[in-house]
Amino acid sequence: MFDRIKKVFAKADDRPPSQHGRNETQEWASTHGLSFEQQPTSQSFTLGARVGGKPWRMQRTRPSRPFIRGEELRARAELDLGNEVAVLVMNRPLKDALERQAYARVTDTLQTTMDASMPEEIRWLSMFDEVGWPSAPDAFWDRYAVLADKREQAESWIDDALCGLLLGWPQDGPDAQTPFTLMLVRGKAYLRMEYAPADLATLAHATTIFVNACESALAGLAKPAPPGVR
Repeated sequence: MFDRIKKVFAKADDRPPSQHGRNETQEWASTHGLSFEQQPTSQSFTLGARVGGKPWRMQRTRPSRPFIRGEELRARAELDLGNEVAVLVMNRPLKDALERQAYARVTDTLQTTMDASMPEEIRWLSMFDEVGWPSAPDAFWDRYAVLADKREQAESWIDDALCGLLLGWPQDGPDAQTPFTLMLVRGKAYLRMEYAPADLATLAHATTIFVNACESALAGLAKPAPPGVR
């Protein structure tokens, strides 16, 4: 069982650390109206802008989850959604592997409950059900699982455009095995993925997905303005 989990997670060890240089990335960011900051002694960088008047940023950094190898792309946007909005999109091989890992831990003779050291994604698997709806294509459900407290929130957020982007990675870009999560929780939007391949096409598409996800969330799930506020 654990060998199968390792095969899902161990994908990026043999890849070079970078396939696009600072100048190329900075030029791309500038032409797309994004701020750009790079750490002088590493390949890590931060992109940023605003969507719907709300700030967002994306980082290339060292992984913060055990299921990500190599490098991570991590994004966050302060959308000021209601706290009741909770939706997670996860590539299906990652979901399957995390479920096996969680089961192994809670059935261990020394581990009877899930503890705080487990990744947040595992706790989500225990809290929310997988949901679906017929208008999304089969290819989407083959590649991704959607978890939510309320199915209608997920369906409102993952519209046709976002669904298409999640399926439309560059030809040589991330495949269905590449760890990927996109979520709405605590009023914010988050993206977390293994940066593989670590090229500009993957970065550009991940950025497009995240901005589109923020726009869709603001359009369909934002809190109504208080009376008298326009």
